[in-house]
Amino acid sequence: MRRPRFEGPSDTAGPPRFVALGDSLTEGVGDPLGDGWRGWAALLAEGIATEPVRFTNLAVSGAQTRDVLERQLPAGLALRPDLVSVVVGVNDTLRCTFDIQAVATRLDQVYAAFTEQGAVVLTACLPDPGTMLGLPAALAHPLARRQRAVNAVVHALSDRYGALHLHACEGDWITDRALWSADRLHPGERGHRQLALRFHRLLTEHGLATGPAPSPEPEFPVPTRSASLWWLATAGAGWVARRCTDLLPQLLTLAADELRHRARGTSARLDLRASTAVSAALAALSVAEQPDAA
Repeated sequence: MRRPRFEGPSDTAGPPRFVALGDSLTEGVGDPLGDGWRGWAALLAEGIATEPVRFTNLAVSGAQTRDVLERQLPAGLALRPDLVSVVVGVNDTLRCTFDIQAVATRLDQVYAAFTEQGAVVLTACLPDPGTMLGLPAALAHPLARRQRAVNAVVHALSDRYGALHLHACEGDWITDRALWSADRLHPGERGHRQLALRFHRLLTEHGLATGPAPSPEPEFPVPTRSASLWWLATAGAGWVARRCTDLLPQLLTLAADELRHRARGTSARLDLRASTAVSAALAALSVAEQPDAA
């Protein structure tokens, strides 16, 4: 594992450059600022250095690992960042096309590209959407199993590339409703500030943050209950529908399978199957990286 440090061409060209890649979480959904979003990455950027950091947020709501690889990665590499965050994967779990091998391959390519360029990579594992939405167990467990698979891949690849990894898939911050927006999938301003604080602490521990830590206290008033419900009924409901429509038929099949295994007392087989798929995905990456035999 390499020792993270800021290095590369941008060191001599000005303040550190921080580029954020990912989906709606990094775009800042849940932390409104004017007509757009701010989010944890923008809050973190303010405390990376004592001078202003050159910050670019390439994250897009709804992005999957494919989008990060094919669209955000080329743009990010062109900026030659000193620090880059790659937080993505939840949207992959909400698609009928979910494939942990494909997720692992894409993330491996993204991490490798930025590491080879000399950037420090920030990653995070995240809570599963089924639990956050409060779905019935038969529906929540298949989604949780998928998210655990993604998290396991992120853990392994973060270690492989010496990334700074934030373990954010569990803990009090998940169950504290004051930290989450009305849709229960995106943090509110307090939640985004908590993520920014945790990432700042991680950077500070490695001597990579010299600016002040983000304040945990919100800058703007908490949305009223009526405003939150209105957002959920309009924009929020649309967000969930756009990401889950193609999954629903498959999710019902997965739920039926979950119930059958529960009735037989063989639910552990489903967990074993998911764990085996993760191991196979990571093993395939290792084989692909070995040089061809002469």
